[in-house]
Amino acid sequence: MRRSVTHPRPVPGSAGARGATAAVASAALLLPLLGAASPATESTGSTGSMGAAGASATLLQRAFSTAAAEYSVPQSVLLGVSYLQSRWDGHAGAPSVTGGYGPMHLTDARSALTSAPHHSEGTEDARGDDARPPLRPRTALPEDAEIPPRLNTLLSAAELTGLRPEDLRTDPMANVAGGAALLAAAQRDLGEPLSADPADWYGAVAYFSGADDTATGAAYANDVYDVIRTGAERTTDAGQWVALPAQPRVRPRTDQLRHIGLRTASAAGTECPSTVSCEWIPAPYEQFGDNDYGNHDTGDRPASQSVDYIVVHDTEGGWEGVIDLVQDPAYVSWNYSLRSTDGHIAQHVKGKDVAWHAGNWYVNAKSIGLEHEGFLAAPDSWYTEAMYRSSARLVAYLAAKYGVPLDRRHILGHDTVPGPTTASVPGMHTDPGPYWDWRHYFELLGRPFEATAGQNGSLVTILPEYAANQPVYTGCTAPGGPCAAHGSSEVRLYSDHSGTAPLIKDIGLGTTPGTGVNDLSSRASTGQQYAVADRWEDWTAIWYLGQKAWFRNPAQQPTAVPASGTVVTPKDGVDSVPVYGRAYPEAAAYPAGVPAQAVSALPYRLPKGQKYVVGGTVPGEYYYAVTFAADTHRVVVGKDLYYEIQYGHRVAFVRAADVRVSAS
Repeated sequence: MRRSVTHPRPVPGSAGARGATAAVASAALLLPLLGAASPATESTGSTGSMGAAGASATLLQRAFSTAAAEYSVPQSVLLGVSYLQSRWDGHAGAPSVTGGYGPMHLTDARSALTSAPHHSEGTEDARGDDARPPLRPRTALPEDAEIPPRLNTLLSAAELTGLRPEDLRTDPMANVAGGAALLAAAQRDLGEPLSADPADWYGAVAYFSGADDTATGAAYANDVYDVIRTGAERTTDAGQWVALPAQPRVRPRTDQLRHIGLRTASAAGTECPSTVSCEWIPAPYEQFGDNDYGNHDTGDRPASQSVDYIVVHDTEGGWEGVIDLVQDPAYVSWNYSLRSTDGHIAQHVKGKDVAWHAGNWYVNAKSIGLEHEGFLAAPDSWYTEAMYRSSARLVAYLAAKYGVPLDRRHILGHDTVPGPTTASVPGMHTDPGPYWDWRHYFELLGRPFEATAGQNGSLVTILPEYAANQPVYTGCTAPGGPCAAHGSSEVRLYSDHSGTAPLIKDIGLGTTPGTGVNDLSSRASTGQQYAVADRWEDWTAIWYLGQKAWFRNPAQQPTAVPASGTVVTPKDGVDSVPVYGRAYPEAAAYPAGVPAQAVSALPYRLPKGQKYVVGGTVPGEYYYAVTFAADTHRVVVGKDLYYEIQYGHRVAFVRAADVRVSAS
């Protein structure tokens, strides 16, 4: 039976068997690194002529070196594992979405489990189709869920090192030592020597991931060794410069995986790239109750209708509970779930079928939904590199398979899906929220955002530097209370070129705009494109929700770059045109037996003189699927055409007959 790395057995001579004397010695070794050293200390010693500031910026690099030597772990392995967990960031001691702390993502389950399932607030009908009553899911995750070993590594690290759990949580240097101790314990537990050759640590790396199956352990370890081979360097969120020199000739001993004792998870039935770990955990298509059914609809995509969108969600719940919920026929559904600790993927709904996840039936019928284990605002909402990479590989695969453009008008956050009707707008979801790193995500997708026009281009792509961009948010842990300082993908929008001017108001929400973490009324997100309305010194104005919206965009630290593209504006002779949350066909397109759906405008208008960036042209389309019997399902396609546009924070649609199209 596999022994969990979270409870490794002490081995004679190992870190876990040294007793108090060794623990004190280990702690003493780390004392110079357990905080910012004094300038006097830093200006002397091994750094030579390096000044205090330069030496302080290499503390974390030295901590990796010290911990690697103390626990006999190759430094490249320690750096590679940490990069895949956190990209070496410490996040000021705040836990990740699964209760992981520090550069090594040492987990403490007390911070990891929050019972707040993503679709259970009752504010949004996840199916998003007013042609049938909404399905209201359960209101809480199971409270008796067993805590898996992968969420309890921090206390094991404390036992192995003799360091206090609080130090392992809050001090990056101690955290690195804890990770090194866990890797060394895993290597010994597998009966492998503490070799200086990084190739000999493949099994321990897979073990460290906490994966419970061979495919996930291999995918994780392969990513670590890819980082080791290619190398990496960056400045962390705490200003620490860390480098991992490339070792292109490292060939890990992948045969070690056979001796770890992990289960074999079958990828049969999944629609995933070979570069990720994926298993089939089906969402049920079942009939129940009073002629009702759940939790998705069968279809024939892309033959019957195209897949135009991929929607990024976060789960607002822990992995085990979320996997349990998606198998409930009375709950809702999504196509894939992704696990934070190791990037493992579970597929629940086939690409041909329609999952209920986005709160807009038009988008659901033409999208694939990905739920990422995590939380929008609490505890701190940082996501592991392992999950970002796994997600990007899956999205790149799906985009190629279905012809989905890799841009922010087709790779949507749930927070950018429009409300289908006026009544639904206030209840639409806001995940994955301002802390999802869209810039890094699109770099992993191989489509980095960059300038595509000259300095005074008439469009802009929102592109703040994630770590340095830290707008104030409130309401993460308590109503009105400040959120922890955190990098963000979003910039705040004002009614004038001043940070004291009123924020832009979203009339569809009917609320006073503010800094709440869920308030989308005055925010633009990385990768979104808008037409420039004006400029004033360090400020740029864009057309947004029918208004001129200003954001700071200083030349020395820009938050947007020039762009080119296609825009729409009202056709000549009209003052404004309606905006829609779904592109439904005209009434004449519906065949007998299929009720015509209302082409109802949202409470917004597109005024003359304003321009909005086009995401594409689509026909009016409606998927009629309101009964369990699939032979009654119909795809209705009209003659009316629509343009998808970036309207506010969310995308929207305008009728092609109402607008004029031009190049920017």
